[in-house]
Amino acid sequence: MSDQRSFADGFAHPGLGANAKLDAIAQAIDWSALAPLAKRLRSGHMGRPPYDPLVMLKALYLAALYDLSDPALEQALADRLSFRRFCGLGLDQGTPDETTLCRFRALAAEVGVMEAALEAINRQLEAVGVIVKKGSILDATLVPAAHNPPPRSAGLGAAHPREPGAEWTKKGGKAQFGYKMHIAMDEGSGLVRRVAVTGAKTYESEVADRLICWDEQAVYGDKAYPHKRRRARLKAAGIKDRIMHRRHKTQASLAPRRKLWNQLVARRRAPVEAVFSAGKRLYGLSRARCHSLSRNAVRFLAFATMYNLRRATVLMAG
Repeated sequence: MSDQRSFADGFAHPGLGANAKLDAIAQAIDWSALAPLAKRLRSGHMGRPPYDPLVMLKALYLAALYDLSDPALEQALADRLSFRRFCGLGLDQGTPDETTLCRFRALAAEVGVMEAALEAINRQLEAVGVIVKKGSILDATLVPAAHNPPPRSAGLGAAHPREPGAEWTKKGGKAQFGYKMHIAMDEGSGLVRRVAVTGAKTYESEVADRLICWDEQAVYGDKAYPHKRRRARLKAAGIKDRIMHRRHKTQASLAPRRKLWNQLVARRRAPVEAVFSAGKRLYGLSRARCHSLSRNAVRFLAFATMYNLRRATVLMAG
């Protein structure tokens, strides 16, 4: 990507392809700070000659923001001026095809750059006071697999031959097949600080310590997250333990004070549902699009990044 405008760009009307949402996101952070991370994704598979990695990275973010498949993203980059401007593509430049985009996504999954990019962007948002670190709210949501579940004749818990990363779990007594997106949301700002993606059967508590940033003032979690060692670590770090309590097997019921505690924690945790609701209603996360765990992780991390930037523009404008 070049900062120089092309000859063709010089004749373009300034209002051509206007997109207020994309313009606000483009101005919310210093995108050049992501260039060193994007360069880790340079590959001969990215085109001949290869497209600038930052251009490709921003294209993945567009796909997440608008819930686009690779063919749809290819068409949009060729057709929409606002997309070209966001990515840094001049009017006289070619655009990557769907195969190039698919290969770049696979490379991003292999290198793990999306998580690093989310952290880099969050550091910028923290620097301008958008992320407040008042507390981290932990939660997870199920995302159905791209393929239909294997038939019952394949046996309980059978994997799908074309989607090996998807797994079975039960929720509300109903079997579900797919993935689980775990997040830590910043209390106060509503931004996503960390993301972990697993198969559906992974229990929330297994990845909780990866979600805690250890610089927040408190950690909130439902009954899936209590663990003696975790509570001890939070206390040692001076972080308020706001994780719900579970009834032990030897108890008939929780003590009244524990029930009241859980009710108070539940109220403070409620805003995290807004992230999952937006993801499924607006960003296409009602179902997985990719056929592997790692590539779906790229999509989920791209969603979290664009969700943060979209929300940050609103918070900064207010």
